[in-house]
Amino acid sequence: MISQYHIEMTRSALTPHFSDRALEIIIAANIKQDALRNQIGHDEIHYDNNAIEKGDRYINEQRGYILATLLSPGVLGAWVAFGRMLHTAQDYYAHTNYVTLWLDQFKDAAPPPPSEIEPLKRDLVRGSDIRSGKVYFPMDVVYMIEPLRPFALKLLPKDSHGWMNLDEPSRGPKFDYAISAATKRTVHEFELLQKLLTPEMFAKFTDK
Repeated sequence: MISQYHIEMTRSALTPHFSDRALEIIIAANIKQDALRNQIGHDEIHYDNNAIEKGDRYINEQRGYILATLLSPGVLGAWVAFGRMLHTAQDYYAHTNYVTLWLDQFKDAAPPPPSEIEPLKRDLVRGSDIRSGKVYFPMDVVYMIEPLRPFALKLLPKDSHGWMNLDEPSRGPKFDYAISAATKRTVHEFELLQKLLTPEMFAKFTDK
């Protein structure tokens, strides 16, 4: 997803729970994941190129960094790690076919509204059908130049990032489902940490 939506989702989900300074650091770390140095050779950060297991492992690693940091006198590293992991968790719904698989359950009826999407339906998350868009150079780079997008899509295969992504509203009605699922996932990751942390660690983490 583009930075605007990462910021909006993170604020929506976490504003009640963190101090202003903590939230700003979390958001900054989130959007820095889209820096050029993280776009090439880091499929795990964005769940690109079918890096499903690598993306899951990256999230677990960042969660581990949070716990390790909060066991020390510091806290900044925990906020940075949380922002990084949230970016990856949010990209899961924009870069994989999870939304499509979830909607396919309702082919014979009107689909529920985006607000009802389940972000971690086990048989989808762990199923064999989950996949993400492959990045085809150079055409997926050309795709990023909006006036050239129609030209790029004519040449890109259907399993490409260009065709599969739900990064922005122009991608159609599934975008709203991706936003809803990613926002719910953001809340889920916060609540999971709330369960894992001691009251003292949690208070330090939220900076409240």
